[in-house]
Amino acid sequence: MSGSEIVVIVLLALIVLGPEKLPEAIRRFGRVYGELKRMSTGFQSEFRNALDEPMREFRETAQLTKDAVMRPVNEVRDTVKEAGRAFDEAARPDTVDPSESPSSSEDGGEAS
Repeated sequence: MSGSEIVVIVLLALIVLGPEKLPEAIRRFGRVYGELKRMSTGFQSEFRNALDEPMREFRETAQLTKDAVMRPVNEVRDTVKEAGRAFDEAARPDTVDPSESPSSSEDGGEAS
């Protein structure tokens, strides 16, 4: 509520209740509002406490399920990575000794 809305409500209350009853009505409204606020806070607190344990158990179960599913997935991924590395190593050409010339290996050794 904005300030102007509060002023309008107070003026209407002043007209309806009169100047004698208005202060007591404002005090009563403040007490009722405070009590409603405390009840609301208490309800929210009880609601959170009631749901806290089941939510914690749910999160733990979800984490255990995720771990159980991801363990084989991670093992397969690691195996595929290792197989890829092994394939890359096997597909690499052998290292050629730079001291050997291509002509000496073709004719079987030294030239005649």
